Amino acid sequence: MIALETNAFKNGNPDGAHPLWRCHYAYHAGDDRFYDECALFGIFGVKEAAKLTALGLHALQHRGQEATGIVTYDLSSNDEKFHSHRAFGLVGDSFSSPYIMDSLKGNSAIGHNRYSTSGGKTLRNVQPLYAELSCGAIAMAHNGNLTNAIKLRQQLMKDGNIFHTTLDSEVLLHLLSNHTGQLKDRIIHALHHITGAYAFVILSDNALIGIRDPLGIRPLVLGKLGDSHILASETVAFDIIGAEFIRDVAPGEMVIITSNGIYSECIFDKPYNRPCMFEYVYFTRPDSIVNGRSIHHHRRSIGKELAKEHPTDSDLVFAIPDSGIPSAMGYSEETKISYDVGIIRNHYIGRTFIEPSDQIRHLGVRMKHNANKEVIKNRRVTVIDDSLVRGTTAIKLVEMLRNAGAREVHMRIASPMVKFPCYYGIDLPTHQELLANTIPKNTDMCKHIGADTLEFISIDGLYRALGDKNGRDNNNPQYTDHYFTGDYPTSIPDFDDSDNDLPLLKHGLLSEKI
Repeated sequence: MIALETNAFKNGNPDGAHPLWRCHYAYHAGDDRFYDECALFGIFGVKEAAKLTALGLHALQHRGQEATGIVTYDLSSNDEKFHSHRAFGLVGDSFSSPYIMDSLKGNSAIGHNRYSTSGGKTLRNVQPLYAELSCGAIAMAHNGNLTNAIKLRQQLMKDGNIFHTTLDSEVLLHLLSNHTGQLKDRIIHALHHITGAYAFVILSDNALIGIRDPLGIRPLVLGKLGDSHILASETVAFDIIGAEFIRDVAPGEMVIITSNGIYSECIFDKPYNRPCMFEYVYFTRPDSIVNGRSIHHHRRSIGKELAKEHPTDSDLVFAIPDSGIPSAMGYSEETKISYDVGIIRNHYIGRTFIEPSDQIRHLGVRMKHNANKEVIKNRRVTVIDDSLVRGTTAIKLVEMLRNAGAREVHMRIASPMVKFPCYYGIDLPTHQELLANTIPKNTDMCKHIGADTLEFISIDGLYRALGDKNGRDNNNPQYTDHYFTGDYPTSIPDFDDSDNDLPLLKHGLLSEKI
């Protein structure tokens, strides 16, 4: 989800965003990483729903570490039936109090983790959101970005709607409110007016509803615990509570869970499965199951394909932890070069917590990673990372390895060059900030980061590693890969006028006018 700041134009337009609004992604200064902004969890018809939701969110903590929230519904209450707690911080800290957990009464719940956004770090933006409609009250949580939220919001405000948050997610609540009929009919109407990438979980007085966008860009899976059903962003949320994984929610599918069972409906004419490729490369936890196999298996296959395309003559292979580890193992297996732990990660520092001056940015890398000198000294090393975005971290890591005594440093990247911004829920920097655009030649980029060699897996190689033997079918791509190819799979009304580098949009899913 994105936070929209109405007065951004007063300070110019430094991020190349829409001239009337500024869309803040969770990209953090000095941190050469990108983040998916949300995790979803929902459970229906079970005792201690809030505690199970907190455990599920804990398993999904990697998808959002700065704010969390739970809303429950208590059918037996004669007073307030919806109960909510939202807070900044980790799940374990926010829901450690017995008083808080006891206050979240009910046998149904939804929960949300998020990365807060610059300009949007306020408690009113922490999800799940709650609203009272004429058809009944609901709570809602969202993963993804709506790419026409700005234009919709402007029109809704002209029509007299009052917004209480700066989230694109709130647009859906107003679309639901402005329509008539039962909740299901309102949801279908609203979804045909929005574009972008999304997974929603919605909790009403008698149902838990899960929805996935018609391209399946953002993930959502269905599970079962006894007689109760669960929705979550990843299967690891089921593992922690002993639940059974049933299946993925299909692209364009709406799943309605009630006391009578499950109702499912495809609400779009031509859904097309095209999940986000970075879920495989980076976001998803390695023990989650996607397409019948663990993400660890997929990443190991990526490492093997990378080794076939770009082998090295070195003494040692290791990863920049953590998401690069399976790819490094695959690379080592394919090349027969020994694998070891060359870099140690400090797991107790998620973000640089001091104001990012140039000096602190430099120290920030050391706070998160440290070279294993005994392993590295006097050796030619091949370092595997999952991606290269701005190159700031790579420069410091290469310098760290040389200072630790490495004779040669060969960088291998388990994804293609990142050349295009993302508008679907990944906080990639703008076009001008991406290293592959500022230094497009591979040899020049290698010199820039200080490595001896630098190579990326090809887009066809990445597709082959994920099971498409012939590589990418340009007429029918199986993944959302616009950050590598520029092939944006939906219309992007909020950004079309602000970025002249956007290519012609393919596979457009144009929304109606309100």
